[in-house]
Amino acid sequence: MDARPEGGPRVVVGVDDSAGARCALSWAIGEARLRGLPLLVVHAAPLPPHVSAAGQLGCGVTDALRGAGAELIARLLDEVAGGVPAGLEMTARALVGEPGATLVRLAREDDILVVGRGSRGPVSRLLRPSVRLHCARRTKATLVCVRPPALDTLLRSLTAGEESSAGQAADRSRLRRLVRRSRRV
Repeated sequence: MDARPEGGPRVVVGVDDSAGARCALSWAIGEARLRGLPLLVVHAAPLPPHVSAAGQLGCGVTDALRGAGAELIARLLDEVAGGVPAGLEMTARALVGEPGATLVRLAREDDILVVGRGSRGPVSRLLRPSVRLHCARRTKATLVCVRPPALDTLLRSLTAGEESSAGQAADRSRLRRLVRRSRRV
């Protein structure tokens, strides 16, 4: 369990390697700054079916999943915020377990739980259940689902006007990376 100052609320964000998760992370960082709350970034990797079916909870598999999750969190923080956000109390956790159940277990009633929202087809949902829907049905925390902006909106904001400061140039650079990533996804 993560200690919270005086047992107060925090912003909990679940991430994976998707455009929706990047937008959710960005929103969660802003919300944590705005409210002065600690941020908990969580990546939960499900145990592969062949490992769980065989009853093998080998340390090698879980350690590898946690290591990959920690690398993913570091990469996402780099892409979204240019590294660990300054002036923000942040904790990152890479866990092994079903993502929806893990997030519901970690988020308390006074927390804000942030997840990305993508668009998937019915076959994809059958193969991999929706984390967003799992959280919506079961969490007691305040749930925020962040959808990536439409590609047209992103492209318009990239081409609109000249940059007036270095900060805007950095924001546009991050936005360009997000657009390139969303095209790949």
